[in-house]
Amino acid sequence: MANEWVLEKVRNFGISAHIDSGKTTLSERILFYTGRIHAIHEVRGKDGVGATMDSMDLEREKGITIQSAATYGQWKDITFNLIDTPGHVDFTVEVERSLRVLDGAILVLCGVAGVQSQSITVDRQMKRYNVPRLAFVNKLDRSGANPFRVMEGLREKLRLNAVMAQIPIGLEDKLAGVVDLVKMRAFYNEGENGENVIEKDIPADLIDQAKEYRTELIAKLADVDEGIAEKFLMEEEPTEQELQAAIRKATIALKFVPVFCGSAFKNRGVQKLLDGISDYLPNPKEKENTGLDLDKGEEKVIMETDPSKPLVAYAFKLDDGRYGQLTYMRIYQGTMKKGDFIINTTNQKKVKIPRMVRMHSNEMVDIDSASAGDIVALFGVDCASGDTFTDGSINVAMSSMFIPEAVISLAVAPKSKDAASNFSKALQKFRKEDPTFRVKRDEESNETIIEGMGELHLEIYIERMKREFNCEVIAGKPQVAYRETISRVTDFDYTHKKQTGGSGQYAKVVGTIEPLQVEEGKDPKAYEFEDEVVGGRIPKEFIPAVDEGFKEQMAKGPLIGFPIVGMKVTLKDGAYHDVDSSYLAFKIASMAALREVYMEAGPIALEPIMKLETVAPEEYQGAVMGGINQRRGIIQGTQTLEGSVTVLAEVPLTEMFGYSTDLRSSTQGKGEFTMEFAKYAAVPRTIQEELHKKYLEKRAAEAKG
Repeated sequence: MANEWVLEKVRNFGISAHIDSGKTTLSERILFYTGRIHAIHEVRGKDGVGATMDSMDLEREKGITIQSAATYGQWKDITFNLIDTPGHVDFTVEVERSLRVLDGAILVLCGVAGVQSQSITVDRQMKRYNVPRLAFVNKLDRSGANPFRVMEGLREKLRLNAVMAQIPIGLEDKLAGVVDLVKMRAFYNEGENGENVIEKDIPADLIDQAKEYRTELIAKLADVDEGIAEKFLMEEEPTEQELQAAIRKATIALKFVPVFCGSAFKNRGVQKLLDGISDYLPNPKEKENTGLDLDKGEEKVIMETDPSKPLVAYAFKLDDGRYGQLTYMRIYQGTMKKGDFIINTTNQKKVKIPRMVRMHSNEMVDIDSASAGDIVALFGVDCASGDTFTDGSINVAMSSMFIPEAVISLAVAPKSKDAASNFSKALQKFRKEDPTFRVKRDEESNETIIEGMGELHLEIYIERMKREFNCEVIAGKPQVAYRETISRVTDFDYTHKKQTGGSGQYAKVVGTIEPLQVEEGKDPKAYEFEDEVVGGRIPKEFIPAVDEGFKEQMAKGPLIGFPIVGMKVTLKDGAYHDVDSSYLAFKIASMAALREVYMEAGPIALEPIMKLETVAPEEYQGAVMGGINQRRGIIQGTQTLEGSVTVLAEVPLTEMFGYSTDLRSSTQGKGEFTMEFAKYAAVPRTIQEELHKKYLEKRAAEAKG
């Protein structure tokens, strides 16, 4: 690490992409070329070592990234912190938490497949946190690779102002290097691992193509940069420095996405991408970060990336290792030293920093201090993911990250009684480190329920319990997170009266419940409460009790026993008694009111619908589409590319169990798929009746038991 911490020379960036686009392979090459590692290991390498950034045994076995991994390094005069994130949708929170704290990102795309479903998700996450990005079209050594088609995909599917900053020299097995359209020079990778970058004149057969794409680069820049626009109109040629400055400015302003080319696996174009990171991605001072001032009613405050300002740091990831909890922190302002006391603004607890380290995947280097703009890890600091720390002179919280709703649940229990304490330790740990992993107790069946983003998500945690906590787990069948809602406006009028010795209970509530329109694609959690009571018919202090009663009753609907969503309650009238009315009486009255009229309101069961993308060789198109139709899937479209077909569909999650086995057998093991939550939709009438019947039977059995 450089002795001097010069903010202008720092880059905090992440690598994100669709699963299998080559993110981890790219990270591995970046580490190799920056001297952080001295030998290259592949994700599914023959040497059995596995990629440096995939440090978990499970990651190496499955050949996928499960947790985001952090490392740091030096490229020329630039110091960088790099986070490699998972591509699998089940681990989407790892991408959220990384993008939340990064200043820039590289969106990696496969040169053959182009923009895939996960690329769209990752792009949406980058836009959510306003992260400037470069695009890297990888795998150009593969047959059928076409970076220009991928650039078109970035424009059409992601609506990005994507422009080639380079063009490849050769494609497929002839890929030799890249032409830099800013410098108008050719760069070849030579040497056993492509470590020697040789600058030459552009090959004669590429000059026309290079000029064409350079003209397009300048024209697109002219749309977003006045200086370049002037030169463009005067038909003057901008200088290399002017072009570079304009690309940097437009990229940081999120108006431009330069597209780089190469093949990480074949060691082509990675060093030029590193140059692009230092030339075009922002330093910590150039990205605006805001916090909320807790002393001023959560008023927005801009964080100044200044080491001399009061400390503000954000814990974005927790990891329980051999030496206890490791907390990854992004320092937004101020300086943090070993031995300092810091305050957690979530619970106002004061903690001392016993040890600070820089992470290199799962290895660590001890440090004594770090300042604004840096990403470090601390030991011995107990907190939850998303907590903010200060030095106590200010009371600020960084805005939290977006946490998606869980769509699947499992009942779990330890296999043996002896493992019970390890079981609860594991659940506690996982819940703390992953906000999308939820644990609850089912009061009626007395079971422990875990909820998550998909089958693989929960599978990995069960496997981790076995390996890390020596706790074998018995898991029930996966349960889909259904919801209930209503379809028509219904009136309620309920009086709660209870006369016992001493004071009684009295409350009357009158009003309507009605369906609430929910935005497409959102979890229909929406609930609204409106108070239209006039003339003090219900005293003001009891109104919140009515709201609370409805909310509580909505946690478990009478139709199939799942939460009720998408409902508006309007309280219009009521009555109270001077002595017998209380907060509790009004809460009970509103809970009973909803139970009484709910079945008249046309209740509907809702199920999670997943966005499914299946890729298989063209000859299996019929089998793939047939399989999706059998699962109540609705096909949205198909794309054929270089002998393989991509089928896009929306399918109910409940029909997706066992799909991977069926897909493998119907495509001779050549098909693969990804899916992510799209929306909630009504289940067919027959299935709703079946679910209702099952729920009534379950309740009857519990009542007997």
